[in-house]
Amino acid sequence: MGDNLKEKTINALKWSTVDRFGQQAVQFIVGLALARLLKVEDFGLVGMLLIFNALSFVLVESGFGQSLVRKKSNDDKEFSSIFYFNIFIGFFIYIILFFCAPLIATFFKQPELINISRISFIVIPFNALYLMPFIKLGIKLDFKNIAKVNIISTFVSGAVGVILALKGFGVWALVWQLVLYHFIRFLVFYFVVRWKPIRFFSFEYIREHWKFSVNLLGTGVLNVVFNNIFTIVLGRFFPLKETGFYTQANKLSETANYTFISILTGSTYNIFSQIQDDLERLRRILREFIHNVAIIVIPAGFFLIASANDLIITLIGEQWKGAISYFQLICAANLIAPLYLLNINALNSKGLSGLTFKIELAKKTLILVAIISLFHFGGKIMITGYVLACWVAYFISMRASKKSLNYFWRNQLKDIIPPFGIGISIGIVVFAISLLSIKPIYLLIIETFVAFFIYLVIIKFFYPNLFEKVLDQLKKHLPKK
Repeated sequence: MGDNLKEKTINALKWSTVDRFGQQAVQFIVGLALARLLKVEDFGLVGMLLIFNALSFVLVESGFGQSLVRKKSNDDKEFSSIFYFNIFIGFFIYIILFFCAPLIATFFKQPELINISRISFIVIPFNALYLMPFIKLGIKLDFKNIAKVNIISTFVSGAVGVILALKGFGVWALVWQLVLYHFIRFLVFYFVVRWKPIRFFSFEYIREHWKFSVNLLGTGVLNVVFNNIFTIVLGRFFPLKETGFYTQANKLSETANYTFISILTGSTYNIFSQIQDDLERLRRILREFIHNVAIIVIPAGFFLIASANDLIITLIGEQWKGAISYFQLICAANLIAPLYLLNINALNSKGLSGLTFKIELAKKTLILVAIISLFHFGGKIMITGYVLACWVAYFISMRASKKSLNYFWRNQLKDIIPPFGIGISIGIVVFAISLLSIKPIYLLIIETFVAFFIYLVIIKFFYPNLFEKVLDQLKKHLPKK
């Protein structure tokens, strides 16, 4: 990309923002509607199956996507070979899970999971079918078309899900919403990209990419297992309602966290890959990303933690009060999630997938120790251990960045400590407001306006350059008279 990297980066971030805000806005509205229409137990049932779908997606992709992006490949023989391989893996996994459905239902002691799982697992072959068009758009940094596909798929599937919930379909509203989302993605991606595989297959291409992707595959598998491990533990050993509370809390938290990650870091691996051979430039851009992301993510995270009670009661009702503590703990873990991902993306762009796999392995080991040692103290104490594990893993990633990218500890700490000061200040004020004896909806409105005002004042006085840049970007996109 060379000299126009900045322009393409801005464009990629702009459309990533459109994608995430558009998609998450629709998902958020749909999620609120479904949370009021369906039972807590319905979310618990679907939550138990999330690990199987997520793990299958990782196995289907096998790390080939990032490998193709890093290579900047445009060879149809290469794409077709990986496409056919992914299709085979996708259908193979579906067949296995189809026949394992009774075992899954027995493990969770929920007989209705047999039919629910067999239908929801249909999304696995769909994911394999649209993977190559998605990768081709990513290589070109064409996040505009990716945004269109995602928003269309989310809107249509979400609307159908709400209609089914209104018609009394219960948990099946969630199942068909999931299936329809991936089916529409499959159709629209091919309509946009107009790509079709050629009649060619060679294991040479599989072997070539496998050397890099195998570590990413291992990392992906670990991520999926440990991102969903609490759903498994809660679903197997705790009441179904507790699983529903955790699933909803995780979903609400991820709505905010995933939005930040996708908008602020979603295109960074592609960007870092373009400048992987220029260490000084890579380090400089990584530092800019971490500094700017921290200023946004950390204060927002503290606001969510402090306003959690009023937020959840206002949005999805009193019946979800059991999700508040889970939501706060997950938000605490997510404070540094985008910063951790930035370090990992930068290391992977340098071809250090083996190192990032070791970092993930250390993180997962810490999580496993927390689960084993804290399991008997209850679900919330167990999640607290997860929070500590995530923070320790972030400091491990900082050490790796220092060693491999010369991004020293003092510099990264210098970039993130001021945002923590902003976040803590906002959190204290919002928490004090939440103690007032008025309705949660009014408290939430007051908390939001006060937090936003404090944030703007601090940015204006302590980060004037950033404040002016944001204003300039807003002026460019506002309609002119």
